[in-house]
Amino acid sequence: MKFINMMKPLKALGIAVTGGVLMSGGMTAQASEMHEYLLTVTRPNQLHVIDTETDKLVRSCDVPGIFGNGGIATSPDGRVAYVLSGKWEDVYGIDITDCQLVFSAKQSSKTEQVKTIISMTVSPDGKELYTVQNPVKLHSDHFEVQTPRLAVFNTADGMDAKPVRTFPVDRRITKLGRLDSGEVILGGGDVKAIDPKTGEIRTLAKLQNWDRSPEKWVPPDAFQMHTMGEHIGEYIMPYFTIKWNGDPGDMEKAEFLWGMTRIDTKTGEVESGEVLPFEFIVFNWVTDPNNKDIVYGSFNTLSKHNVKEGKTLAVHNLEHTYYNLNMLEDGSKIYVGGTSSDISVHDPETLEKIGSIQLTGDMSTSDLRIAKLRL
Repeated sequence: MKFINMMKPLKALGIAVTGGVLMSGGMTAQASEMHEYLLTVTRPNQLHVIDTETDKLVRSCDVPGIFGNGGIATSPDGRVAYVLSGKWEDVYGIDITDCQLVFSAKQSSKTEQVKTIISMTVSPDGKELYTVQNPVKLHSDHFEVQTPRLAVFNTADGMDAKPVRTFPVDRRITKLGRLDSGEVILGGGDVKAIDPKTGEIRTLAKLQNWDRSPEKWVPPDAFQMHTMGEHIGEYIMPYFTIKWNGDPGDMEKAEFLWGMTRIDTKTGEVESGEVLPFEFIVFNWVTDPNNKDIVYGSFNTLSKHNVKEGKTLAVHNLEHTYYNLNMLEDGSKIYVGGTSSDISVHDPETLEKIGSIQLTGDMSTSDLRIAKLRL
């Protein structure tokens, strides 16, 4: 497998040991520490590993198959990145320290085509990988749509892994997350949790099926592209809705609102409700790790909001559209990416641009993931 090292191998990602000390991205650290790396995928199909201390590209790993949607799920130890490839059908696990392929799963067969729309995550112990499969049965003259299902893979099965369990789930699921309890969060029209051992499903927050009066509220648009919040142990899903203060459809009296469902993945605590006036589009939100009342959003602007007070604190115009963003665990940097071939780096306090990372191809709809590699 081809890989490009932008730094000396002995300084990259904890693969050298000298006198009991591990060297990671040029940083010396004791073995109990962790170092954060930013992961994304670009066309034609490469996984990029970026050192967040220097904001330099460490290596680029070729991903088998044709570019999918750039979806990434990371192992709990930060070492393996599972990348959705093959036109949204196949999953490949890549060791980010040396680009070695350690896992593969081809989800389609000769009689069935399977698409996974971004939805992928890993169990808290790293032993299982979960995808939501949207299958279509292939007949000689037509397609037959099947029920979506959660597929469970053993990561230890390595190459050519097959699901060990499947369970039926709702349609339109795009964002998966994991609770420390072992349940998998299913983000779609509503937000639910499924036990991947038994298939038992419970509702965490009603959105499309909420019981608010349709004469007063428009059912929310909760579709989102990426799963955010692993940097502080949460799952966050924005939504948009309209409150009719007059007759339904009376735009003069209507309130246009951002809401969100946010879940503490450690405790399972759920909060859901409207938080801000709808003033501009954001594709994703990420929470400030130092203040859970502060969230940031990105699209044509990078914006900062206080959701407790319902206020927009700052807005910074971006050089072009960016679909995605993420933050470091200590809250010291915001990374804004997706769409094009550059990642824009910003100061969370002022939102001013403080750096840029140029990649070899465009990210399109790809994830921006933080891998915390245990040294």
